[in-house]
Amino acid sequence: MALQGSHRLGPENARLLVKTRRSGAAAKAGHNLTLEVTSWSATLELGESPSASLEADPASLRVVEGSGGVQALDDGDKANIEKTIRDEVLTKSPIAFRSTELSAEGDSLRLSGELNLMGETRPLAFDLAADGDGRLSASTVVKQTDWGIKPYSGLFGALKVVDEIEVLLEAGPL
Repeated sequence: MALQGSHRLGPENARLLVKTRRSGAAAKAGHNLTLEVTSWSATLELGESPSASLEADPASLRVVEGSGGVQALDDGDKANIEKTIRDEVLTKSPIAFRSTELSAEGDSLRLSGELNLMGETRPLAFDLAADGDGRLSASTVVKQTDWGIKPYSGLFGALKVVDEIEVLLEAGPL
């Protein structure tokens, strides 16, 4: 990876997104969501002792898009979804990732480490790619139940959020 040095990331120079999908008998009534984490910070140290860390405030997730569904999401719907995530799904527990190993593979960096979510710490690995302009991108899938999170369901279980959610990072140029 050509990118070197120390880098700080956050909402001012990058986006941290969470994508959910819906399932169940009433899936058509729900929405696939794109959420943005609006309060987070990350460091990426690329040098003799490479490391990476990220901390995010789960109460800062904001709905930026809802696709599908019977009708479009309005501001009230978005506020209700954000409140449900904060109060019932993530319950305001801090989210943190700490790398334990970084290895370069061409234009990408393989990050292995531990994700702390809802007080549970589990291993997580993903690739961080850099393009020639210094833009970074990464994505990984987090299975909620691996961290003790019960995926949201509504309408007496007929509408469910799929257990696997996608987390995306887009940054740069650095």
